[in-house]
Amino acid sequence: MFFYRNNISMPSAEIALPGRSQPIKTAESHFISGRSLKGPYPDQMIIAVFGLGCFWGAERKFWSQKGVWVSSVGYCAGITLNPSYEEVCSGRTGHNEVVQVVFDPNIISYVELLKIFFESHNPTQGMRQGNDIGTQYRSGIYYTSNQQQADATLVRDNYNKVLLSEGFTEITTEILSLNEYYYAEDYHQQYLAKNPNGYCGLGGTGLNCELNP
Repeated sequence: MFFYRNNISMPSAEIALPGRSQPIKTAESHFISGRSLKGPYPDQMIIAVFGLGCFWGAERKFWSQKGVWVSSVGYCAGITLNPSYEEVCSGRTGHNEVVQVVFDPNIISYVELLKIFFESHNPTQGMRQGNDIGTQYRSGIYYTSNQQQADATLVRDNYNKVLLSEGFTEITTEILSLNEYYYAEDYHQQYLAKNPNGYCGLGGTGLNCELNP
């Protein structure tokens, strides 16, 4: 039913799955901190959303950072309404596996989060991350303000220069406005805290970059 032969190209609206009117059921609270996944959050908190491969490992990169109030995993930048994990993996929703980071900018900046993002995966691989292949594994930054868009673009461009100088290809990271974030199913939330020996799938370039927008 969900199989799509070409899952390294974004699906058209004509072949995208319709989804459903109601959200997929997810956890109420963070497995580690006990804080509400969906809020309300303290007033000073800001939301950032990143796609850097399998979202199990991606979330772990952020949840232990000082200044991160709560993290969750979900889907964005696609077509299907309220998609399920199986639908996203079919390649027929257009969604990316992403991590949502709710953070205190007085403790950790958005630029610092961008640095973690770029140094935690290989952003030059297109519709894949390592052995994980498909549109849901693409590198992406989904901004929630004009300032985030400007910072993400500048940091990407600076990091691209470093990678090109080291023999890597062009960065393929997409930078898009966050239109909709769908929370993933309960068992995906903080997966590697629940399953310490579980699959991670992330591998960075091994390069560090000092970035000061």
